[in-house]
Amino acid sequence: MSRTQLTHGSLTSLAAALTLLTTGCAEKSDGAQATADTCRADGGWSAEKQADWLRPAVSFPDEAAAGDAAVVIGSHTGEPLCEPIAVQIQFWEATATTAGTDLRFVLRIRLTTDGSRPRIIDFPAGLSPEERDDCTGVLMAAYPGAPLAQSELPAAAARLTPASTTADTTFGTTRVAAQHLLPPAHACSTPGEPTPNPWGSDHP
Repeated sequence: MSRTQLTHGSLTSLAAALTLLTTGCAEKSDGAQATADTCRADGGWSAEKQADWLRPAVSFPDEAAAGDAAVVIGSHTGEPLCEPIAVQIQFWEATATTAGTDLRFVLRIRLTTDGSRPRIIDFPAGLSPEERDDCTGVLMAAYPGAPLAQSELPAAAARLTPASTTADTTFGTTRVAAQHLLPPAHACSTPGEPTPNPWGSDHP
């Protein structure tokens, strides 16, 4: 074989290799673009828009069946977000007394989610169904972004009862995606008060 033929063969092989390499890179690039197209862009969303997206994904399991699970952020029904958002899960202890209701902050958990997989958050220590007493309830909230400012914190009704619902605790913001109240079973005495007579005033 002549030198000319060798050179021609080498150039042909090199051209084929370059074609293969270029095609492979193009296919990889197209595949990456296809993957990117399956997620949902959330750049520039307001806190309220993020709350709208988060709302259908949040649930509060039934205590009797869920054990220690307090809040579940499930997989979103639409495409996952291209960039995850920050979500705060916050807990307050709601103690009912004969004087009213005391809401006390207990725990705030920050996590991120893009809606692609479920996240389960347990009750804080002392607030699980087995641990809290009858005069202690729990208020839970899930919202995007930064922790709630003072003006956004919840306000309880004058007195919570076993019949109280989530509507009896209001937040000073629309960015709370979901909230849930587990009301206390009954009111307890405040320190220094006599214990209420369970039999009524006609009995000693």
